[in-house]
Amino acid sequence: MSDDDALPEADRAEGAPHPRETACLFGHDSVQAEVLAALTGDRMHHAWLLTGPKGVGKATLAWRMAKFLLAREPADASLFGGPPEPPTTLAIDPDHPVAHRVAALSDPGCLLIRRAWDSDRKRLKAQITVDEVRKLNTFFGLSATEGGHRVVIVDSADEMNPSAANALLKVLEEPPKGAVLILVSHQPARLLPTIRSRCRVLRLGELKPEAMARAMTSAGVDAATDPALFELAQGSVGAAIRLHSENGCDLYQAIIKVIETAPSMDRAALSKLVDHVTARGADTRLDLALSLLDMALARLARTGTGYAPATEAAPSEGAIFGKLSQTPEDARAWADLQQDLSARIAHGRRVNIDMTSLLTDAFLRINETAR
Repeated sequence: MSDDDALPEADRAEGAPHPRETACLFGHDSVQAEVLAALTGDRMHHAWLLTGPKGVGKATLAWRMAKFLLAREPADASLFGGPPEPPTTLAIDPDHPVAHRVAALSDPGCLLIRRAWDSDRKRLKAQITVDEVRKLNTFFGLSATEGGHRVVIVDSADEMNPSAANALLKVLEEPPKGAVLILVSHQPARLLPTIRSRCRVLRLGELKPEAMARAMTSAGVDAATDPALFELAQGSVGAAIRLHSENGCDLYQAIIKVIETAPSMDRAALSKLVDHVTARGADTRLDLALSLLDMALARLARTGTGYAPATEAAPSEGAIFGKLSQTPEDARAWADLQQDLSARIAHGRRVNIDMTSLLTDAFLRINETAR
C-alpha cells in the first residue's frame, strides 16, 4: 500500500467500506428503477443531483450509476448484429474490469472530486477547492473511453467553495459530449440555484430499520437490532455505523444522565463526560458527542409541543424530557437554546476556543434553561 492509499478519504464513513466498494444498495428500489430507465433511455440527462440525509446511500447510488455507464455496451456493439439485452439492474458483475478499476480509482473514464488532503497541515482540506474542479479540464480533454461515457462524481457538492462552485457551473452549462456529472448533496440549499437548476434531482429518503440492518450487515458491521441505535441513526446507515463504532448509544445515555440532573446539574458527572469526549485524539468522539447533544435538545424541544420521542434512545428519556419540557413555552426555550448553542459551538470551533470550556458552558446553559 502506498502512502496515498493510507490517507483518509473525505467521502468514506468511519468504519465502513467506501461507497465505490459497496456491492448493494438497500431501501431505494423505486429510485434505482427510475435511474435505470433514465440511463437506458434515448435522452439521458447529463447532470444528476442526488439529495437526502447523510448516510442513506446517495454516494453508493452515484457509484452504481458510474459503473453501470462505464461498463455498458453501446447499442450497436453486438458482434452478431442484434442489440444487447436491456439491463434489468444497475449492478454489474463484481469481476467486471470496470468494477476493479473503479474500486482502485484507476478507470480513465471516471473522475472523483472531493476534499483533498492538505500535505502541509497533514489533514483533509475543509472545502473542495477550485484546483480540484479544474481537473475536469484535463479529464474532459482526453478521449472518451472506447467512445463511451465520461463520468464525474462530486462528493459532496455542498463542500465546494464559491470558486469551485462557479467553475463547476461552467461545465454544467456547456457539458462535453458523453459527460455525465453526478453530484452528491446532503444540503442542496447550500448549492448555487443555477447548479440545482441544471441537474435532474433525485431525493433518497431515510431508511427503515430492516433496510438499515441489511445494509450494515453488508458493510461488515454487526447489526444488532438495538432500537436506540436505529432511533439515533434517523434512517442513516452512515450514522448507524458511526454510532456503532464509537459506542454512540452509551455516549447518548451519558449525555441524558447529565441533563437529567438539571437544574441542579451534577458537576462531577459533567466533568467526567466532558473529559471523556475532549480527550486528546478523540476528535471523532467529540464530533459525535456534539451531534448527539444537538439531537437531545431537539428531542427535548419536541416533547414540549406534545411530540415526545416514540422510541426512547436512553433509559427513562421520556420521563426526563417530560419533566423538563412540559409546555409549548418550554419547547420554545429549548429550541432557542439548541439554535444558540449550535451557533456558539460552530463559531468556537472555527476560532479554536478550548472545547472543554465550550462544552462545559453548553451544559451549564442547559442547567440555566432548566431553571
